Amino acid sequence: MAGRVPRSGQLLLRRRPAFAPTTATVARRAFYVSARNLTASPASPPTNHSSKPDRTHLPLHGITVVSLEQAIAAPFCTRQLADLGARVIKVERPGGGDFARSYDSRVGSPGLSSHFVWANRSKESLALDLKQPKDLSILKRLIARLPADVLVQNLAPGAADRLGLSYETLRRDHPGLIVCDISGYGASGPYRDKKAYDLLIQSEAGLLSTTGGADGRSPAKVGISIADIASGMYAQTSIMGALMRRDKMGGRDGGGGGCRIDISMLEAMVEWMSFPLYYAYQGQPGPRPMGASHAAIYPYGPFETGGGGGGTVMLGVQNEREWTRLCAEVLQDAALATDVRFATNTQRVENREALRRILLAAFAQLSAEEVIARLDAAGIANAKVNDMQGVWEHPQLKARCRWTEVGTSQGPVPALLPPGVSNAGETKMDEVPSVGQHNEAILNELGL
Repeated sequence: MAGRVPRSGQLLLRRRPAFAPTTATVARRAFYVSARNLTASPASPPTNHSSKPDRTHLPLHGITVVSLEQAIAAPFCTRQLADLGARVIKVERPGGGDFARSYDSRVGSPGLSSHFVWANRSKESLALDLKQPKDLSILKRLIARLPADVLVQNLAPGAADRLGLSYETLRRDHPGLIVCDISGYGASGPYRDKKAYDLLIQSEAGLLSTTGGADGRSPAKVGISIADIASGMYAQTSIMGALMRRDKMGGRDGGGGGCRIDISMLEAMVEWMSFPLYYAYQGQPGPRPMGASHAAIYPYGPFETGGGGGGTVMLGVQNEREWTRLCAEVLQDAALATDVRFATNTQRVENREALRRILLAAFAQLSAEEVIARLDAAGIANAKVNDMQGVWEHPQLKARCRWTEVGTSQGPVPALLPPGVSNAGETKMDEVPSVGQHNEAILNELGL
């Protein structure tokens, strides 16, 4: 998408001149990966640069997003908009800023939060105490004077309304503004004012009923903030759709086309739970927790190996052709394919314990590498069970030059190119800001 001239019928957002930083602006550091290696340019000191990378070809260049954001859902949404070229102004509390900044301190020394570094690159940080009338007036002036195309917020339920930042209030003066509210349960209904965090939404959405061990007594939280991520992704795609709709209606300068987007974390997570929901249609039992195995397909999951130090291999059989090949070429027991206990997937699921014992016995004399080699030769899907260090060193990511770097207050750190982007020139990956880093520049821009 990046770099193409829109044709008739394609999105053509109305552009405004890109923000020109003043001499007070702290320079962003951008790092790029060449097509042949992963060597990034060294970090430069915080001085002003007379030239910056040309971003005019990016899809959202010229679009301005103001975000009252914290934690993961809204920051992940706006980071993706920034990746696409949007200018994102992140409004934070003075001092501590977004509380995700203090989730941990694992990145750099002294350490930055792993959550924050991931979700907040390429943004400008504006520190405002919105409980103070002066600071609140600055925010409202910011929305009007830039002007802002999109306002995103995931504050506590009702907080934006109390600040006079609801869509109903803002649309009178800003008919082209797109307001995206992200909350746990949405703007209506009996749960409207209920606080929500990722684990709680995983629970309400039924996800925890499908996780954990086969005994069903120990549900397991998904190890990433999956409800936050899901809602952040739906917020981003909804905003993109709203921008396209507004463009068809004449654009922001055409006198309207704004709208409100109401993103519910519960609804985003339940959408992702649609397979288990349909599996339990009309009162049928839902999928049982199976650890890392699949509740409805077998063999599909982790299997331990024995030789050469052992190890665990993940494999998945999707159809009868693959089942036959697994028996003949991997287990080297072609007759097993016609065993009445395992003749169909339904029968294999019903008799999974017996089949698991057969598989483990066959793999006991093989190393993980030997099992994977047999599976690859037979065309059976498989994977290693990597830890985080294994992912950092993943040969596929290296071969495709998927790593670049972004700047932080503690120096450059690695960053994965956004999926779908082939090189660093097709995206914006600027530094992760410090709290209030851009206050002076933004206030100067507003004439304050």
